[in-house]
Amino acid sequence: MKVNEKLVKPVREAKYLDVENTDRYRSIARLFYQNYEKLKYWMYQEEVYEELTEDPYFAGYTMEQCQQDLETLTSWGNLATIQDTKRVSTIEEFKNKKFRFQLTETTVEIERMVIRLENLFIEGASLEPTLLERLRISLGKAEEMSQKDAEQIHGWWSDLNNDFIRLNQNYQDYMRELNSVKAEEMMKTREFLVFKDHLIEYLRSFVKSLQVNVNAIEQALRKVRPETVKYVLDQVTVYELSIPRIEAEVDEQQIYERMKGRWENIRKWFAGADGVQSEAMRVFDTTNEVIRKITRYANRLSEQNNSGANRREEYRKLAGMFAGCKDIDEAHKLATMVFGIEKPLHIKGDFPRQTDSINSGVFDEEPQEIIIQPRVRNYREKSKRSGIEDRTREKEAVRQAMVRRLEEERSLLKSYIQDGRLEFAALPEIAPQVRDIFLTWLSKGLESKTRRGKTEDGQAFSVILEDEQKTCVLKCTDGTFRMPAYTILFE
Repeated sequence: MKVNEKLVKPVREAKYLDVENTDRYRSIARLFYQNYEKLKYWMYQEEVYEELTEDPYFAGYTMEQCQQDLETLTSWGNLATIQDTKRVSTIEEFKNKKFRFQLTETTVEIERMVIRLENLFIEGASLEPTLLERLRISLGKAEEMSQKDAEQIHGWWSDLNNDFIRLNQNYQDYMRELNSVKAEEMMKTREFLVFKDHLIEYLRSFVKSLQVNVNAIEQALRKVRPETVKYVLDQVTVYELSIPRIEAEVDEQQIYERMKGRWENIRKWFAGADGVQSEAMRVFDTTNEVIRKITRYANRLSEQNNSGANRREEYRKLAGMFAGCKDIDEAHKLATMVFGIEKPLHIKGDFPRQTDSINSGVFDEEPQEIIIQPRVRNYREKSKRSGIEDRTREKEAVRQAMVRRLEEERSLLKSYIQDGRLEFAALPEIAPQVRDIFLTWLSKGLESKTRRGKTEDGQAFSVILEDEQKTCVLKCTDGTFRMPAYTILFE
């Protein structure tokens, strides 16, 4: 036996198994692991607190205790955190730093060991290539599974879950490496410029794959009927129960709930739910932000390299050249070459002359002033400073014009609302500006948990979808697109 550093190093992540308040720590770790098994990797503090307090054992548990326990587990390396800036609407909310928590890989393995000691069932996973494309193809066959037997459905289900697991794990590991302290330090070095382009191209290919496959996956998920989902989950549960197991005890309801949780989280990952942004969109935004960060670092390094020229050495060299001139004429010639205009620019134009005499030269004419402006998009003339002018009339005219425009716009919008209902399926052809306002209202309602919102003038409304399978075609003067047949009800 050879004793090394890893062997004698304390396992800090296992500290939660035998300390004061270990019952709370272990319950939180088990809650995260159960959601991990359902492919739900991230949880908010509010979600942890709500699920814990559902058990009578945590009847007197407070939100402050939950926050303290999560911070303690994070300090021990059991939980990884990331600040969620997408749910922030005010500066105060940003300052309060709303975090999402994820079980670390070390803690996952510890929980697996503990669960195995408790004689519970554990599943494994495998890695497959072209994960997004495989997921798109697999989910496109979901409706076909209603005609298959339990063995065929289980094979399809295993491939689907394995691909989804590896997609998450690979992405999280890669992003964690890119956001590590080591990566941050490496991005600040000149060596980073060597493979910057390759890295950006690699990430952009992933983003492109997301753009190509995620929308198709979302549409495939929305087309799957609830009865098909139930049949598939029932057959998977039946197949799992048919597998002979010697050591592990299995529970039919537990297996079904686990499989149901996996399906729901796959659906939420790609399609979102209740107006909440999907995890696929979070991945899309995060990857683009990493690309922007890499680009900023690379540009900063390039600027440092370009501005690194030593002007002092250049001037010293130039002074030596002037000191080596034989006479003043040679010095004048050198100055002309260094500071003068090598090729004069002649400007042609029809300039008025004061005399028609052919004996009059150009030096006898009065000089003409020509204003030249650079041909760049962002150029504008320097504004002249002057005293304060009274523009009350102009401002009032602008205000009145805006009021008239808003009244006309409000009248136009109300013409599409019938009996307090705005049905997208019943809309005629509308202008783009009208469409943008309606979609803004719809977005406000869907982003709210209660599906309620207010218009710009304070009118309250709610968004309903009477038939989730029904879609409609919204016709606009600049094009058409298909969307769910939402209805906005005004109070």
